[in-house]
Amino acid sequence: GFLPLQGHVVRNWKVRWFVLLQDKLLYYKIEGGKKEPSPKGRILLDGCTITCPCLEYENRPLLIKLKTKTNTDYFLECCSREERDSWALDITGAIHAGHPVQVQELHRMKNSFKLLENISLQNIVERMYDSSTGIKLTRNLDQGNRYKETFTGSALVDWLISNSFAVSRFEAVTLASMLMDENFLRPVGVRSTEATRSSDPSEKFLDDSTALYMFAESSKKNTSSKEEVHFNISELSGTIVKQGFLVKQGHKRKNWKVRKFVLRADPAFLHYYDPTKEDNKPVGGFSLRGCLVSALEDNGVPAGVKGNVQGNLFKIITKNDIHYYIQASSKAERVQWIEAIKPLT
Repeated sequence: GFLPLQGHVVRNWKVRWFVLLQDKLLYYKIEGGKKEPSPKGRILLDGCTITCPCLEYENRPLLIKLKTKTNTDYFLECCSREERDSWALDITGAIHAGHPVQVQELHRMKNSFKLLENISLQNIVERMYDSSTGIKLTRNLDQGNRYKETFTGSALVDWLISNSFAVSRFEAVTLASMLMDENFLRPVGVRSTEATRSSDPSEKFLDDSTALYMFAESSKKNTSSKEEVHFNISELSGTIVKQGFLVKQGHKRKNWKVRKFVLRADPAFLHYYDPTKEDNKPVGGFSLRGCLVSALEDNGVPAGVKGNVQGNLFKIITKNDIHYYIQASSKAERVQWIEAIKPLT
């Protein structure tokens, strides 16, 4: 699949097509919508260590760090927490494939929970407040209301694991629930507040990128009505339905670039981002209301498509008659995107 990779000499980010084998991770350049036949590089997994979550870059919270036995660092970025955890699990399995004892130890650590006896919740909170290594506080939008100095449930889970307070997401969720029970944290917004009413203790804290939390003594939320929210913020406030890397044909140069697409509902918008940029701002997007979406034939080059692009194409026509040509990595992925978009048009 597609993942942005940080360069070694020039520390910029390039999107590459990654293929995981039993002992190595290959990555390829994509030119004109096609994968080049020879890999651009390889990461040898023997003796490699993996860090996930990796919080070394504030603007890139979904990183995986791989350190080879020659001490070369590779940073890979994923589209979502689920995709990141899936890649990390598969890469970890490949790293330890030849060492069954290590695999058993890994599972034992993930399935054990021994933190309750010796953990200091006060110590965790003090570390969370640290200006350099603590959890990053951001402004967030929920149901038209803006909240200052908040963090998401998944961001706290990532932080607890990366700071060795927990070795699994289950342990981190348990710790976060304890922090809420002891009134160190409080939920804000609809999703996280409703979850606290659950009768199941394990469901009171949400390991979710849309559930918001803040320190209990933080100032009360500063809210504004939906009418006061800027239009661009409004269209980015919808619930994320699907996200992933796709290849898109440009409108002017007709060249093909990998973009991170984010599909949102209520309001229904499809935005796309340049994954090589440091800021997390869309480079384009459009409302899905009144759009038409359809798959394109895989035999030959369809009308409107430039370059030697092969297969897995689909087209979106907006109500203003703007045509977007997009390439998925497989037929199955193309079907998934079309089925996700159609109900929102």
